[in-house]
Amino acid sequence: MACSCSAPEPKSPAPGFRRALWIALWVNLAMFVVEGLASLSSGSVSLMADAIDFFGDSANYILSLTVLSMGMLWRGRAAMVKGITMTAFGLVVWARAVWVVQAGITPDPMTMGAVGLLALATNVSVAVMLFRFRDGDSDMRSVWLCSRNDAISNIAVMVAALGVFGTGTAWPDLMVAAIMGTLAITAGVSVIRHARNDIAGAKAGPVELTPEVSSPQGH
Repeated sequence: MACSCSAPEPKSPAPGFRRALWIALWVNLAMFVVEGLASLSSGSVSLMADAIDFFGDSANYILSLTVLSMGMLWRGRAAMVKGITMTAFGLVVWARAVWVVQAGITPDPMTMGAVGLLALATNVSVAVMLFRFRDGDSDMRSVWLCSRNDAISNIAVMVAALGVFGTGTAWPDLMVAAIMGTLAITAGVSVIRHARNDIAGAKAGPVELTPEVSSPQGH
C-alpha cells in the first residue's frame, strides 16, 4: 500500500530513530529485490506492486535520512521526484496487468503465498522496531504508519494467492494489483501537489509586510 509519507521538519531526530531508519531502509531494499524477482518468475502482478511499494518505502527512508537538515526548497524537490516515481510505478503495474490479461498468464499461487508471508514478516518486524517512535513528530509517526499499512497490503497479496489457487485464474491477483497500482498513482499525485506548493512557497520566501504610510492631513 503506497504511502505518501512526508519528509520531516529540520530538527534533531529522537535517539535511535536514525539507526532504525537505516535498518528499515536496507530491509526494504532487500525485499524489493526478492519480491521483484519473485514477481517475474511467478507471473504475479500483485507481487510486482508490493515490490514497488517496498522500493517506495526505501525512497521515503532515504528522504527522511537526507533531508533532516535541508531547507524547504530541497525537501520539496526531493518529494517531487518521489511523487513522480510513485506515479510512474503505479502506471507500470497497470501496464503489466493489462499485458498479463492479454498473455493469459496464471501466476504461481505457492510462490505468491510464500513471498507474501515473508514480506508480511518483514513489515511486521519493521513496524515493531519503529513502534516506540509512533508518538514522536509527524515524520516518526508517518514512517511507523507506513510499515503498519504495508502489512495490510502483504495480507492482500496472500489473499490473492488463495484466490488464484482456488479459482485457477489470474483475476484475484489482477484485482489486488489494480488496487495497489491505483493507490500508488493517487498517492504519487498527492505528493506532487504538496511538493509543488512547498517549492513555490520556498521560492517566494517570507512575506514582508510594508508599513502603512498615513496621508498628510488635509490632502
